[in-house]
Parts: sequence; structure tokens; C-alpha cells
Amino acid sequence: MVQASAATPNIIVVMPDDMGYGDLGATGNPVIRTPNLDRLASESASLTHFYVSPVCSPTRAALMTGRYNYRTRVIDTFKGRSMMEPDEVTVAEVLKQAGYTTGIFGKWHLGDNHPLRPQEQGFDEVLIHRGGGLAQPSEPIANNKRYTDPILFRNGKQVQGSGYCTDIYFDAAMDFMRAAKKQNKPFFAYIPPNAPHGPYHDVPEKLLKYYQSIDLDPVLGQDKSGGHRDKVARVFAMVENIDQNMGRLDRFLAKNDLKRNTLVIFLTDNGPNTRRYVGPFRGMKTEVHEGGIRSFFYARWPGQLKPGQRNDRIAAHIDVTPTVLAAAGARAPKSANFDGRNVLPLLKGTPKNWTDRTLVLQSHRGDEPIAEHHIAVRSQEWKLVHPTKFGKSEMDATIPFELYRIMKDADESNNLATKLPQRVEQMRATYAKWLADIAATRKDTFAPPNISVGVDAEPVTDLSPQDWRVPPNTQGWGGGGRWHIAVKSPGPYEVEVRFAEAPGERQLEIQIGKQTFPAILKADQTRVRVEIPKLPLGPTAVKVRSLPPFQRKTSPRFVTFRRK
Repeated sequence: MVQASAATPNIIVVMPDDMGYGDLGATGNPVIRTPNLDRLASESASLTHFYVSPVCSPTRAALMTGRYNYRTRVIDTFKGRSMMEPDEVTVAEVLKQAGYTTGIFGKWHLGDNHPLRPQEQGFDEVLIHRGGGLAQPSEPIANNKRYTDPILFRNGKQVQGSGYCTDIYFDAAMDFMRAAKKQNKPFFAYIPPNAPHGPYHDVPEKLLKYYQSIDLDPVLGQDKSGGHRDKVARVFAMVENIDQNMGRLDRFLAKNDLKRNTLVIFLTDNGPNTRRYVGPFRGMKTEVHEGGIRSFFYARWPGQLKPGQRNDRIAAHIDVTPTVLAAAGARAPKSANFDGRNVLPLLKGTPKNWTDRTLVLQSHRGDEPIAEHHIAVRSQEWKLVHPTKFGKSEMDATIPFELYRIMKDADESNNLATKLPQRVEQMRATYAKWLADIAATRKDTFAPPNISVGVDAEPVTDLSPQDWRVPPNTQGWGGGGRWHIAVKSPGPYEVEVRFAEAPGERQLEIQIGKQTFPAILKADQTRVRVEIPKLPLGPTAVKVRSLPPFQRKTSPRFVTFRRK
């Protein structure tokens, strides 16, 4: 019989980036080496039908708030659409109010600037990279896409890391836990490493050599090309490094007498970033078939959760916050208004009066959700899929719906949509009701929040292409956009425009609302500064214009406001 503990538990949530369901020995991968995670799986209770969004920011918003990401203003992963509404109630904020010390170590991807940063959203200790990952436009130019010895941000200040990024995050997390124990405070540690997200040029060398030396054919799928083989080898090297760090974490917990009273949750944020082994499923990241949205979910809590306890009731990222708060005995304010449920009864094997429900997973490019565009609607028995492709901000309505009796058809091979049209219409109606409810969350539910400029908490504000707004259907991050800001102090300011490389001689105009400030960039310069004596308070837009016009490779990397 599992005995209850009266002590307030420590809580650790680990969520790698782009690690797939099939990237574990525990889920049947025949070549990868994950002994520590396999042991965690054996020591955990698990949910076998657990869902996440097909891409990262939506999953992270749902995990942080217990609410569907569209409610939080997180629509996409870039172009200003991955910034979370600052008034959302986060799990860290509630736990902090309940007496926990809170820390994040790795990838946030819900806003780089005040008031969107984790330190404004309930986290006491913060060590993160900016934006969606190292090697993306929001990283410091000097980082030059490094995963080894990366430039990171600790509590808002730029710091030079030493070692491989994943190792650094786990080191910092363990230092945080050690300090919490000394203070006799329970801790919440959120560890979301950016590995094994691409690019794949900088991975642990010894592990890479191993995976380059073995036969990967059993996990490659149909693509046996050398390029795909090398990419999978690099992903697996990063995954094994995560496994090694989970082993280090486990030894740390045991050595410091923390293991018994610590709830450890391990999941991933979306499907795998290449086509590779995904267990009995099909699909990958960005797709709404099972391989793109099904995650393992392991929860180890000695004395509370029975190892090997498995439950097949459907659950999702929106359930993490309610579950963590229930484990901590912390009560969220009514304004939290969760979409998710506390799934501890499922994990404990005591789901009395557990009612069936329907989950909706939807993500695609663009500024707001388009009805029925790239969706998965999952009830306990059925799954409706409209796979209209994540990368499109317009829906191809000619793509048909698919219907699967998913409990008996995990690989989604028997499409019953034409045989059961009433079931299809019923699930479409459920989806329509869901979307209408989401859209009514607040006024301008899908509008992005503003970035604050001129606040004491962030006297220097870096605006990057991660958060600029560009015209619809612009490829990639675009070659020029505008930032939506809220000026909180009139100034004066020094505004600096910085480029990764000298774009050549050109005339610049920095537009801030109705004001325009000219500047000349010389041929060999990578930065230019202007002095601005005063700005009107309130919401406005920032844009940099150029003659000759910017192209994607010559556009600014940062527009920096320094309050003087």
C-alpha cells in the first residue's frame, strides 16, 4: 500500500525540446541509450494517452497556465505570436504564493522582455536563453549559434556559460535545489533544455561518434540517406546527454536526501524534429497525427505514486499545472480558470467519478486560429484529424477530415470518416463550441501583448526579430517588421540599431509612433545610435526603415532602448 507523506513535496518538471515519443528505450527504441530515463519510467506512474501541441510555444503556455494556449495570446512560435499575456496566472506564481522557491533553467519561449519574462511570471531564479532557442535571431550576436559555452541570461543579465548548454541548465538547477534545502524551503524547478532542437552542428562529440558508428537503420524510417542518418545521430547524441543529466539529477536527489519527497515529471513538448522512430504512431513535429502530439508522461513520487501504475485516460499539457498545484496543496485563484484537470487520481489509480472529456490540439502559422485548420479533436475513444499543414496561415479546405477509433488504431491506418459522417459532424460541432469559447476569453483574445520600454526592472530593452510583427505569409522571420511596445517612462533614451554583419552604407529612419529619427550607417558599421530626448507614454510601434531597403540577411538583429 502506498503511504501518504505529510511533507510538502519538492517538484521538478523536465521537458526537452523536440524529443519524440520514440526517443527512449522505455518506449521501444532499439538503438538509443537512455538507461536513466528508462529507470525513471519504471519507477513512475504514467499516462499512456498524453497529448501536447505539435509545436513548442503553445505547449509551454499550456503547461505554465493550465489553459489552452490560444487563451493566453500564444498563437505561434515567432513573429510576436509566442508572447504570453502577462496577466495569465502561472504555476510558478501560485507556488511562490504557497511558500515555494521557484526556478527555470533552459527554454522559456513565452516572451523575452518585460513584463513577459519568467522573472515577472513567478520565477525567483532564472537561467535561460532568449526566444525559441540558441542559434535563433534573439540570441546575442556574439553567441554565434553556440550550444557549447553559450551566452545565456541569468535573472535578466547576460552571462557567459561554460560547458554544454544542457549540462549548464542541470548544474544551475541542482545549485538552486541545494540552496532551497539550506533555506528549508520547498522548491519548484522547471528544467526545459533547448536540446535536442536543431541546429545540429554543436552536439556532444563523444556521443556523436558513438551514434555515427552504429546501425541506425531500425529507427530511420523510409529515409536512409546519409544526411538524415547524420541528423538522427546528432539528435540521439543530445538525447543521451539529457539522459546522463537525468542520472546526475537522480544521484543528487539521493545524496541530498531529497528523492523521497520530490515529485519528478518528465514529458516532451511536441513530436520529434525528424522523421524517425515514434513507437506505434506516425507523424512528427508540426503534425497532428499521433507522432506529432503524443508524449510520454512519467511522474515519480516515492510513497505517493505506485511504480508501474499506468492509466489510459486521455490527458494533456493543460493538466500539468492543476496536477502540480494539487500535489503541492496550493490553491489557485479563481482567475486562473483552468481548462485542465488534476490528473493525480489517474496517476494514483483512484479516478473516482472520472468523466470522459474531449481535448483539442491546434497549431498553425498566422496571427489567429482559423476554424478547423490543422486540428486534432480527441475523445476517449475517437480522434478527428484535419491535417491541413502547420506551415500555412491559410487553410486548404479541400483536404478531407480523418476519423479514427484511436484506442484500437494507434497508427491511424483505418480512416472511418466516410463511413461515420455523423461522428465526424458531432466532433466538428464539439470543436466549434471549443473555439467559440476560446475566442470569448477576453477582448481581442488573439492580439499580441505589448513589450514594456522604460521600466526599472529592464532599463535596457533589446527588441529582436523574434517578436516583430511582419505582414501575413512572410517567409521565416521576415526582412523587416515593427514591434508593439508600451512606453512606461518618457526618457530620455539612447536607441541603438545593431546588425549581425555590416549591411553596407545606408540611410536609416527609426520610427517610434509618429516620430522619426534619421541616422547614417557607414559601410563598415554594424551599429548606429540616436539620442531621443522624450517619448510619449503608452502603446506605440517601432520600425526601422532603410534606403536601400532591407533584405532578410541585412535587416537589424536588435533595436535597443537604453533609458538614460
